Amino acid sequence: MPRMAVMDSAVAREQALDAAEELFYGRGVQAVGMDDVRGASGVSLKRLYQLFPAKEQLVEAYLERRDVRWRDRLAGFVARREDPRERILAVFDWLEEWFGEDGFRGCAWINSYGELGATSSRVAAQVRAHKQAFRGYLAGLVADAGLPGTLAGQLFLLAEGAMVTAGITGQTEPAREAREAARLLVRAG
Repeated sequence: MPRMAVMDSAVAREQALDAAEELFYGRGVQAVGMDDVRGASGVSLKRLYQLFPAKEQLVEAYLERRDVRWRDRLAGFVARREDPRERILAVFDWLEEWFGEDGFRGCAWINSYGELGATSSRVAAQVRAHKQAFRGYLAGLVADAGLPGTLAGQLFLLAEGAMVTAGITGQTEPAREAREAARLLVRAG
């Protein structure tokens, strides 16, 4: 394939993913058709189907790319804290900031799983991989703080519950409440 065609393919893929992310996260996966993505991205429908032969593959790519960005943002925020125990609590501070962003609609993976998890093994696998990676990240923070490993699962559940509640209520308060519970768990650990 000529170099220019590869560049065009990469640009078209990013344009399609940018549009898909905005539309899928903002309106829901099932409410958005490939023609909507075409219109928002400027990528022809033919090209879109060359890049993503099925909508399910576009959803999978959207979740995969969003996972990398989401985890990088979280890790960058948390790394600014020096104390290992404060890093654990910083996760909840970051969640509060995220919940307060314009256009926040809850967790993209929970939302996607709710829409497609029962019918798409590819989407379900992306959601499980994201959640496993997040739980693993928390386990690393817990280990760095010298706390019992069981704390990671408890913190994971607090964070996930805060995500669901914030997505439903549109409030940032669930992050503060989860942070306080996490603080008590960390202190007891």
